[in-house]
Amino acid sequence: MQLNISQQMKLSQQMKLAPRMIQSMEILQLPLMALQERIDQELAENVVLEVETAESETAAGDTEAGAEEFENGFDPPEIDGKSPDQTELVVDNDHNNEADFERLLEMSAEWPEDNLSAGSRVSSNRIDEEGDRKHDAIANMAARPQSLHEYLLEQFAFFECPPRIREFAEYLIQNLDEHGRLQSSLPEIVQVFGKPLDQDEAREAQRLIQKLEPTGVGARDVKECLLLQVAPETPYRDALVTLISSHLEDVARNRLPVIEKQTGYSMDTIKAAIEELHKLDPYPGRGFEVRPVQKVSPDLFVDHDDEGKYVIRLEDEYTPRLRISQYYLQQLRNNPDTQTRDYIKKKIESAKWLIESIEQRQNTLRRVAQAIVDHQTQFLDKGPEHIQPLKMQQIADVVHVHVTTVSRAVDDKWIQSPRGLFPLKHFFGGGTITDDGEEVAWDTVRIKLKEIVDAEDKQDPLSDDDLVKELAKHGVRLARRTVTKYRKALDIPSSRERREY
Repeated sequence: MQLNISQQMKLSQQMKLAPRMIQSMEILQLPLMALQERIDQELAENVVLEVETAESETAAGDTEAGAEEFENGFDPPEIDGKSPDQTELVVDNDHNNEADFERLLEMSAEWPEDNLSAGSRVSSNRIDEEGDRKHDAIANMAARPQSLHEYLLEQFAFFECPPRIREFAEYLIQNLDEHGRLQSSLPEIVQVFGKPLDQDEAREAQRLIQKLEPTGVGARDVKECLLLQVAPETPYRDALVTLISSHLEDVARNRLPVIEKQTGYSMDTIKAAIEELHKLDPYPGRGFEVRPVQKVSPDLFVDHDDEGKYVIRLEDEYTPRLRISQYYLQQLRNNPDTQTRDYIKKKIESAKWLIESIEQRQNTLRRVAQAIVDHQTQFLDKGPEHIQPLKMQQIADVVHVHVTTVSRAVDDKWIQSPRGLFPLKHFFGGGTITDDGEEVAWDTVRIKLKEIVDAEDKQDPLSDDDLVKELAKHGVRLARRTVTKYRKALDIPSSRERREY
């Protein structure tokens, strides 16, 4: 093998995203609450950013026209007759946007000295308002609810028992899972406990725990949990105990004739016992599970205009209007220190990118949402069964953007419509062609399938083959496996399990 060093020329194409474009895509993908957090973070880190308020506008006084010109200075110029909303973001990395800064310096020279303190006043007000908002949020935060273990330990404190049994019982309580069950056998738990304790004492500790509320805690499996909840006064107690002990799987599969044959109970008694069984809770501890509820705030609203057409309105309560501090613009012009000027220049450039990214996000989101609403007018007029098949590529073609832009725009975004609150992704989905040549969305097919099942004779329910035939009567022809998949997705049991005796 021969090793040598040589020089070669190679021609290749590479796509590199400027930092400004990366930031624009990130801002577009953020949902409303995340965007608010991003703005708060930028306000905290970038000293030149301000929130426009009524007080700051009043302080500006006669400079409103100059400020408006300053804002317009950040908009991309018209290119080939296109509006700024229709042009791509362009970064002049070769000249470091020197023309922008020269224009800023010229405008800042025309502003009165009285306005130089407006930035500091707005910053001070912003800090006060931010502190008040966070204080109110903490004051109104719900207290942490009581856990299952805390609730059981609180009850067990009133029991009288020897210290060794009490210590082991408290250890058992701490080892219950979120459903209130023991995941290991009693001898295994005693061995892990590591302190001298005989089996009688261990069983006594478990028996005491099983007396606590909610009834059923401290069991080792589903059967024991359900049996603990059967009281002497429970209706059809004997039949219920028999079902729990020996026929839970038969009940789950609706094999009532098998139960009738093996137990000798009448069908009416079995059905009555099953009704009582449904009142028992196989997971008595799940009521204490605390899962944080995600707050959903709509990014968009659907309104009617004067002509009755659906139009999109953006939620702007959580996206304050941002501006660049006049004080730091003046510092950029007058400060003789080169290092300070470079620092302010960098911060102004970062703030300008953020402002433009937010504006582009709002424009793209409005256009994408309007195209979706225009396509789903029948859904808004008539209801969910009239939703139309829709692909993201169709919206991308209407809005004249890439399909990945549509995907980012609808990701984790919510819209408040006359039909309720929906994620934007809800309006996308495939469909099938009916015998009439009409394209029907899969959601419409699922709704029709549920209607057919709800209207069937429960004593002679429809099989999946029968469901295929019923859907064909409505012009929708599907394979049996597709119907089975949709039936399971809708959590509809099989025909044997749906049968009523």
